Amino acid sequence: MDLQKTDVLVIGAGTVGSMALWQLSKREGLDVVGIEQYGRVHAHGSYAGESRVFRTAYHEGGLYVPIMNRSRELWRELERDSGRDIYAEVGALSIAPEGFPDLVTAMGTARDYDIPHRILSEEELRKEYPQHLIQPGDIGLLDHHGGGMRPEVAVGSALDAAEARGARLFFNTEVIDIEERANGVVVRTTQGAWLAHRIVVATGSWSARLSPELNELLRLQVLGLTWFMPRRIADFLPANFPAFLRDAGPVHFFGAPSFDGFSFKACTNPEWPVFRDVDEVPTSHTREELIRIGQRAVELFADVNPEPVRQSVHHCAYTPDRLPVVDRSASGRVVTITGLSGHGFKFAPQLGEWAAALVAGEAAGVDPRFALAAHLERLAVTGPYTGGGH
Repeated sequence: MDLQKTDVLVIGAGTVGSMALWQLSKREGLDVVGIEQYGRVHAHGSYAGESRVFRTAYHEGGLYVPIMNRSRELWRELERDSGRDIYAEVGALSIAPEGFPDLVTAMGTARDYDIPHRILSEEELRKEYPQHLIQPGDIGLLDHHGGGMRPEVAVGSALDAAEARGARLFFNTEVIDIEERANGVVVRTTQGAWLAHRIVVATGSWSARLSPELNELLRLQVLGLTWFMPRRIADFLPANFPAFLRDAGPVHFFGAPSFDGFSFKACTNPEWPVFRDVDEVPTSHTREELIRIGQRAVELFADVNPEPVRQSVHHCAYTPDRLPVVDRSASGRVVTITGLSGHGFKFAPQLGEWAAALVAGEAAGVDPRFALAAHLERLAVTGPYTGGGH
C-alpha cells in the first residue's frame, strides 16, 4: 500500500480542526494536511447554527477566564487575517433571579478578573432592555466583552487562512482508522492512506469511533436551536440587543441578536436523553416540542410570534464535568481534543493554539484536569454524563 506522507495530519475540519489547521499553518517548514468527512463548512457539526454566544464573565467559573481572554485576542486576529466579521462585541446579558447560582458565579468571575461589566437591577432591566419580559426579583449582568459570533464564518475563515499558508485540505473523505507505528501514524481514509509524523484528532461527536478509549467518557447531548420573529426587528438588531442567557425557574434560554434581519435566536432544549453515537441523535424537534418552546418564548420576550421561523437540531460530545479533553498520547504522536460539552466553540482558537503547541512537543499550559487520564479517574467516581445542565 502506497502511503502519502506529511508532517501533521488533522482529522476533522470543524470547531477544533479548523483552528488547529490555522495555528499549525503559521509554523514555518511544517507540511500540514486536513481531512474532513463532509464538505467545507457543512451543516452536520456541532458549530453549525448561524450564531454562538461569547462571554468572558463565565458561569462555569474562573478556570475559563484566561482561556476566554486569549480566545478573544485570537478571534480578532482571525478577523484581521480574513477581513470578515466574526465576532460582534455587543455584550452578553445574563438575567436570572438574584442569588441564582450560575449568575453568582459569573458575577464572581467578573469581579475577580476585572472583566468590564455592569450589574443591572430589575428596574434597570425593564427600562433598558424592554425586549425581555423581566420577572419579579430578576437582576442582570452585562459582560461588555461578550457578544455574538458567526461560527460558519469563523470555521471558513480559519480554513482559508490555513490554505493560504500552504495547508492541504481534503473534504468528503472519511477516516476509517488510525494506527500508531514506530515511524509515525498511519491514517486510512476512503481516499487512500497517509503516514503522518503527528496527528490531531478533532472529530467532535464522532470522537469515540476513532478513539475507543473515549467510549465510556463521552456522551452526546442533543442541542436544539430555534429562531423567533419579533414585531419590531429593530429592537433585536445587534446594536440594541446583546447576546443573552435567561433563567426563569426551571427554564433556561440562550440566544443572540438578529443577524438575518428578521428573526433572533432564542433556544431552550427539550428533555432529550443522551446518546452514544451520532446516528442515534434526532434530526428535528417534534411539533409538540416547538409548541412548548414557543409558549415559553412569549413568556420571556416581548412581542414575538410564538411559532419558530426556523429550527435545527445539533449535538455535542459532553464529559461528566463539562471539562474538555486536551491530551497528547504517551508517544507524543497523537493529540486529541474533544468533549467541548456545549460551550467550547467560544474558546476554539485557544484549543487550536494548544493543538499546535502539543504537536510541537511544547508545554502548552493546558490545565492538567483536561488530560484524558484525569478525566478517567473522575469518571470512575462520578459515572458518565447523564444530561441536564446548560
